[in-house]
Amino acid sequence: MRVFVTGAAGFIGTETTKELIANGHQVVGLARSEANVETLEKLGAEVHRGSLQDLDSLRSGARYADGVIHLAFIHDFAKFAENGAIDKAAIEAMGDVLTGTNKPFIVTSGTGLFAPGVLITEDMRRESSPHAPRVSEQAGLTYASRGVRAMAIRLPQVHGAAGKAGLISYLVDRARQKGTAAYVGEGAERWAAAHRQDVVRLYRLALERGQADGIYHAVGEEGVPMRQVVEVIGRALNVPVISITKEEAGDYYGPLAMFAGLDMPASSTLTQQRLGWTPTGASLIADIGQPGYFKA
Repeated sequence: MRVFVTGAAGFIGTETTKELIANGHQVVGLARSEANVETLEKLGAEVHRGSLQDLDSLRSGARYADGVIHLAFIHDFAKFAENGAIDKAAIEAMGDVLTGTNKPFIVTSGTGLFAPGVLITEDMRRESSPHAPRVSEQAGLTYASRGVRAMAIRLPQVHGAAGKAGLISYLVDRARQKGTAAYVGEGAERWAAAHRQDVVRLYRLALERGQADGIYHAVGEEGVPMRQVVEVIGRALNVPVISITKEEAGDYYGPLAMFAGLDMPASSTLTQQRLGWTPTGASLIADIGQPGYFKA
């Protein structure tokens, strides 16, 4: 299958590209820089120049592909609403081209900012909210009724490469800036997690076997207590670990304040049953607790 992949040179995209090629697929990767071009060429992918804001490049990439995996997103939470709108326009540009083809179209969403304190499952649908301006799955799944095998994969905190662990990487940056590693209250809130190698295998399985209007959870661990995560960060950076109040979280967390203290567990039971996917990667704490994982 010839697969157009946005974000193909990124943290998850590079491994997704490897996984697809290793399993007989041809990857056409979106590249917005010379560094992206070099990365994709080394991986053995075909290069398609463009960006999320170059809608014509997205349309042409999708038009000549047998399937699309949309991984790219601008992760600047200070401009979350703006970047959510860019993402929606990109999805619509590709989805319009795919309409009526029954080709697979996988968009990427998240398990967070859903229903705090509730174990999120694949059968729960996300409603639009001003607190969650990323509407990837709502935009993408619309095309399931328009003759596209549209699906959404929800990501938790993805780890598996030094320095990278989803939103936790941003917490490390804040700890460096503040000189302390902080959790809110007792730090009992849980964040779901998954190893990158498990995640990329799920993207391939969804491409090959996923059903239209399907939602799949790339979740290896349903919920890791935030206090455990922050204690690892404190040890790694050799800074004090402290508890802060919800009121203090806005100043400490900055643009990430919307996630501070949120309980965000998620299940992948249905995903495992429906796609025959079994996560086997290292746990979050074991992985990020390795010496040098969060090196400067």
